[in-house]
Amino acid sequence: MINPKNNEELKKLIIDGVINCNGQDLICDFDIDIDADINNAEDITAWNIKAWNIDARHIDAKDIIAWNITYYAVCFAYYNIRCKSIKGRRENSKHFVLDGKIEVGE
Repeated sequence: MINPKNNEELKKLIIDGVINCNGQDLICDFDIDIDADINNAEDITAWNIKAWNIDARHIDAKDIIAWNITYYAVCFAYYNIRCKSIKGRRENSKHFVLDGKIEVGE
């Protein structure tokens, strides 16, 4: 399990623009706000997530659950996305789910 206490500790894990979790859980009791990819995480738990790319095996049982999600180009989940808000930073960005639904709201 990787459990940094704040973004400064999380940024120390960045190597060549990537936090490689090596199949471990990433637990952050704070908003993730990094200029890096998050790769090979087993589960990701955080309040708000702002990262370049997220490549995880499971995000809350194949769902993405967060308060607010901002992403650059594409955000998708196999089953569901539940959040308070979701927004792409690029004009023609897209978010979608393959086999579920997106729930935005309280």
